[in-house]
Amino acid sequence: MDRIRSSFNSMMRSERYSRFTLQPAENGERHVEVKLSEGAIDDGTEMEAAGSPSFRPAPPRQNRRTVVFVVLGTLLIFMIGFLVGHISHRSPKVEADLMPSKKSETNESPAPPAALPDVSLNWQDVTQLLAGKLTSQAFEKTLKDFDRPSRSAGSEEDARLGNRIFDTFKTLEMEPWTDIHYVQLQKPDSNRPNTIQFGSDAFKPEGYLAYSGTGRAQGRLVYGNYGRQEDLTVVQQSVDLEGSVLLLRAGKISFAQQVDNAAKKGAIAVLIYPDPQDYKLVATTELYGHVHLGSGDPYTPGFPSFNHTQFAPTKSSGLPKIPAQTITPNTASALLQKIGGPDAGRNFKGQLESVFYKLGGIKNITVEVNNMLVNKEIHNVFGVIKGFSDPDRFIVLGAQRDAWGQGYAKATVGTSVLVELAKAFHEMVEKDGFRPRRSLVFASWSAGEYGSVGATEWLEGYMSSIDKNVFTYISLDGVVMGHGSFVASASPLLYSLIGSTMNEVTGPLGSDKMYQTMGGNDWEAKVLRPMSMDDPAYPFLAFSGIPSISFHFISVDTEAYPYYGTTLDNMDHLNYQTNQHTSEITATAAKFAGQMALKLVHDHLLYLDVSRYDGLSTAVRQIYIRVNQLSQSGQLKGVSPSWLNQARGSFQRAAGSIKLAIDKTDLSDPEACRILNDRIMSVEHSLISPYMSPVETPFRHILLGHGPHTLASIAQTNDTEQLRTQLALATWTLQGCANAMVGNIWDIDNEI
Repeated sequence: MDRIRSSFNSMMRSERYSRFTLQPAENGERHVEVKLSEGAIDDGTEMEAAGSPSFRPAPPRQNRRTVVFVVLGTLLIFMIGFLVGHISHRSPKVEADLMPSKKSETNESPAPPAALPDVSLNWQDVTQLLAGKLTSQAFEKTLKDFDRPSRSAGSEEDARLGNRIFDTFKTLEMEPWTDIHYVQLQKPDSNRPNTIQFGSDAFKPEGYLAYSGTGRAQGRLVYGNYGRQEDLTVVQQSVDLEGSVLLLRAGKISFAQQVDNAAKKGAIAVLIYPDPQDYKLVATTELYGHVHLGSGDPYTPGFPSFNHTQFAPTKSSGLPKIPAQTITPNTASALLQKIGGPDAGRNFKGQLESVFYKLGGIKNITVEVNNMLVNKEIHNVFGVIKGFSDPDRFIVLGAQRDAWGQGYAKATVGTSVLVELAKAFHEMVEKDGFRPRRSLVFASWSAGEYGSVGATEWLEGYMSSIDKNVFTYISLDGVVMGHGSFVASASPLLYSLIGSTMNEVTGPLGSDKMYQTMGGNDWEAKVLRPMSMDDPAYPFLAFSGIPSISFHFISVDTEAYPYYGTTLDNMDHLNYQTNQHTSEITATAAKFAGQMALKLVHDHLLYLDVSRYDGLSTAVRQIYIRVNQLSQSGQLKGVSPSWLNQARGSFQRAAGSIKLAIDKTDLSDPEACRILNDRIMSVEHSLISPYMSPVETPFRHILLGHGPHTLASIAQTNDTEQLRTQLALATWTLQGCANAMVGNIWDIDNEI
């Protein structure tokens, strides 16, 4: 009788569903279903509810006739079960119970069938399961499978790779889907090559900078080191930059920032080359990149590049108006040998042979850039492993699959990690009984080389739902650049997660934890770096307000992988950088990303630490100093930074209230944890300024963004009217974030 009841209950409860929207489709919405197993529903330790409280179905209406039928049906089933149980009890054959709770009458304890997963997995179980599936042997094969001689965005090879990833996700039953965009990419014109004329010397470089201004520019050639603001300030003391063509060495800041800084100083064109001091490359190496001071398709700023979208022609404010072109070290050497002018100084000197590094400003040079825009269809590919408790909350793990050439470190490694992680998590759910509370979305992006175009267009297309549901983005781009050291860039909310993961993941070439070999007590100083604008995770953080992280295994002597942006990014060069340990380090990188993902989808409470935004106090202090300086000089009157300081206090009190609520909450209560998680998830998104247009200022984060609205920009501005306005807007943005963190409207304190 017990067996009959158990089988009947299993049949009735074996499948539950919760629905949530992952992306709109042509008819307005795309729904996918989340299958919840019996084990996930019944087990009180690993998962307490069969679906989010927000998705509980309303009770059906019943009439008396229905009640009578239910009672009669129940009695009938009971009588049939009693008879069958009586007959089977008399049978000499004894069968094992599916889920035995005690020994049978034969005093034997039969094991449950191998196909039935054990859902009572603790944290150590799931981490060991994941680590065991991410082996160097598996990555040796996957890296070979995804290695390609070329993979340019929007090409046939790019599409084939996308289809292969789609098919892999489909085989893994991850219900894959594709996000299609029609974007404008800039490429060289084969009929009119870009040219450089300097005296009798003429050059026709093959490398180029996408989204450069086009046309012909002639002016005095001036050497400007890395093109940072402080570099150009030094040059201006000796040479007039107005109307000049700036020759800069690559590095320190992005190509886009170099060109933007040059244009602000009055330069009419920019040439950029890799100096041997920074790039150990052959002297004929061509550089590729983009100079859009932003991300996504610059001709649809702030909105998605869908084919059916009808918008007036618009250009991103981050598009440069002046021509920009890369040149080889050989070409740069030829120019610098004849540039003349005053000595550049010790800090400006690189390692080009037979070059004395003069500032120039004497001889004219002509630069002609004839790049043209081409329309390309690009495909982002997604797969999902759905959560069992809060399926409408998900993290995204993403990697670009396109590159200028082979893109082995740039694209092959990241794509391999993405696919192997998807396989590992799928197997853990299907075979090992792992029940993630939240969903994991795996994304393969296209057109990443042009400024995270595919990823940004997805963010722009679905922002209304993404920013409320995605609570973390983990970038898998460039995770392996060398060996011996480790760096990471992230939202402060993820700092504690990074440290915890380093303390649990074993290093790639030893038995010690990463925390010991690559960090130690001062791991934050050694590991953490500010996130740059050209980081693939930056649009998620500064544009969308999603806590994001990118991390990289690097060589001890340098943080840069010298072959990025060149056609030399291949297997042999990465193997050289990793000392022939690419597959081992890639496996460790996958474990690091997977371990972080596990923490974020496994625990009741989100592993986001709201107390780590301590940089806020430093930023407010800098504004205090600036306002006091302008007030004492008489340039600013009637403005006090105390309003901003009070908003900072509200933020810190709200963060403290979350910590206090966590300490007082029963963390085994899923509803209570969901309420706390809502408050935690509001932090990053609420730091996105609602007063700035995403068309003009896409990176609207007031602490980590870029533009006049940021606290860093307010602390440096000389424009008093701009300071007044931006100070007020920043104050209310910060106070709004504090209010969102409080949660209950009756607890909000707006005393400013």
